[in-house]
Amino acid sequence: MDTSRLTRVSEIEWRIAPRGAMRVPGVLYASEALLRDMDEKVVEQVCNVASLPGIVQASYAMPDAHWGYGFPIGGVAAFDPAEGGVVSAGGVGFDISCGVRSLHTGLTREDVEPLKRELADDLYAFIPAGLGSTGAVRLDARQMDAMLAGGARWAVEQGWGRHEDLERIEEHGRMRGARPDQVSEQAKKRQRAEMGTLGSGNHYAEVQEVVEVYDQQTAAAFGLRPGDILVSIHCGSRGLGHQIGTDFLKRMTVEAPRHGLSLPDRELACAPIDSELGQSYLGAMRAGINCALANREVLTHLTRLAFAQRFPRADLRLLYDVSHNTCKVEEHEVEGRRRQLFVHRKGATRAYGPGHPELPTALRDAGQPVLVGGTMGTSSYVLVGTTEGERRSFSSACHGAGRAMSRHQATRQWQGRDVVERLARDGVVVRSPSLRGIAEEAPGAYKDVSAVVDASESAGLARKVARLRPLVCVKG
Repeated sequence: MDTSRLTRVSEIEWRIAPRGAMRVPGVLYASEALLRDMDEKVVEQVCNVASLPGIVQASYAMPDAHWGYGFPIGGVAAFDPAEGGVVSAGGVGFDISCGVRSLHTGLTREDVEPLKRELADDLYAFIPAGLGSTGAVRLDARQMDAMLAGGARWAVEQGWGRHEDLERIEEHGRMRGARPDQVSEQAKKRQRAEMGTLGSGNHYAEVQEVVEVYDQQTAAAFGLRPGDILVSIHCGSRGLGHQIGTDFLKRMTVEAPRHGLSLPDRELACAPIDSELGQSYLGAMRAGINCALANREVLTHLTRLAFAQRFPRADLRLLYDVSHNTCKVEEHEVEGRRRQLFVHRKGATRAYGPGHPELPTALRDAGQPVLVGGTMGTSSYVLVGTTEGERRSFSSACHGAGRAMSRHQATRQWQGRDVVERLARDGVVVRSPSLRGIAEEAPGAYKDVSAVVDASESAGLARKVARLRPLVCVKG
């Protein structure tokens, strides 16, 4: 990326002054090295988002930002309905509520290492993975609507999870305001056999070891110690979320002129928050969030069953579950007053600081865990939200490494079998139904996750707590 169009505010913050149709500045958080490696399209998309009606404060990009549909992936923007604010399907993305949950196991590296390959086989047997994967859960029309309204709470009531899990999930496992009636029959049809499945792309179930602790006090509050084994699950709302995005982007594009919306990019299709279409999308999108929360809860149940095969004394307790493709109503202080805003996070993680009332009692003093996924063979991180982050990014932080090249480019550079063999030499056992999918997700196809995390910390968006390294990865 050419940085000459940007004003450098600090080592980590870069600013784009309003120009043309921009209503607010653009702000990018990244080191100079990360910024130079970003594609030029990121700046264009940050500026385009800054031109949308009712946007507040700034259009933001996180350190892992890269080109996306409409909004950059790693984009954050908040809108005020009182000022004609809009809701954008492209600002949420197609994999609604894609996110990460991490589970304690009560095990250590010494427990797992001798049975690592057997554990990988068990997880692969219990967790359906891959493009178009289907699971054992089949939903009829009544059950589908109950799931879309109930989220993880519905899954627990069906016996696929524990009640104590709900305290450690965003929205306590159920997004209020969901409207299953606004979800198309095609979207529901796509999800009917996909509950409890990972899907494909960058989704995974990964067994990880805590190898480094940076903040002893916060790590203790999160229950993390060096040598501990965690399991992290990364997935979202599967075909249902994708179909919701597809359906509403079409409707928003068609109806934009009726709402007086002149868009710099048709991929930014949106609707006024207070319009019938805006409310319809919000209801469907919230149902998509519940689908993702339910899906991760069912996957957690399957993960517990897999661990029980080899480790009957393992106790898989939920550390936290947080999404990174959402639009949520939140209260934030802007220009000295508290306002109810619709915060879009696309490839960005909510990162509430200590004392926030939305956090579980057990975590409130420490702050919200921010779970940042790695790339099969690289580290993942547990961060914690900061009070400063509210002012700097509406309490948002990075969500992962972020792609450095397209999937097509990756398959031209790597062979899946070679990636598996190299990771095995590094002590990482990989299981996947697709060697092509592994090539697409090769670690080298992503940015340096440690650099992304360091930039997030330097910017004050979140603070490092612990580093995890993978031992087993079931890849979608």
